[in-house]
Amino acid sequence: MIDYAAARLNMVDGQLRTNGVVDPALVAAFLAVPRERFVPEPLRGTAYVDEDLPLGNGRYLMEPLVLARLIQLAEPGRDARVLCVGAGPGYDAAILAHVVGAVVALESDPALAATARRLLRELGYSKASVIEGSLEEGHTAGAPYDAILFGGAIAEVPDAIARQLAETGRIAAVVRADGRVSQVTVMTRVGTVLSRRPVFDAANHPLPGFASQPAFVF
Repeated sequence: MIDYAAARLNMVDGQLRTNGVVDPALVAAFLAVPRERFVPEPLRGTAYVDEDLPLGNGRYLMEPLVLARLIQLAEPGRDARVLCVGAGPGYDAAILAHVVGAVVALESDPALAATARRLLRELGYSKASVIEGSLEEGHTAGAPYDAILFGGAIAEVPDAIARQLAETGRIAAVVRADGRVSQVTVMTRVGTVLSRRPVFDAANHPLPGFASQPAFVF
């Protein structure tokens, strides 16, 4: 019988705290959310390993450390409104619900969206709402967002999503540039400028549907 609470503590102490995840509210969120509930039952024994976990149909649950670093780099405030693109079964949204004011969990896969709705409801995360729709289009009705995160590696942020970022807001994503190592990248909007800052290398699976396109101009 697996002690999932102990596994969560080991994940936080062994993966997150030792790799620069220090925000107390964020650490508390990772200790509180039962990650094993968000993975296929046959994989629950590996729920807390430091790697992406397959969900089927080419989708993956992002490894805990990269997710934690993305959220920390996005610096969402307690009252922030956050868009989670490619929310999958809802784990990322559950973590965010502990640390921000509202979460819009966007998911294109009907089965994953249904799972996210069920789990977020069962676990009492009322701050997170699940929207089923095209990932590449974002969710204009909920914009502007103080932070936008992606549940997998992308080649480029689509214009439609970039336009949904609030002024002084931040986008955090694993960016897979052609011929280069994927990097966790923070994009900050100030006025009409979207600046980029690569932070560290990451090897996460791609989020389907995000191909390269011309650079965005506000």
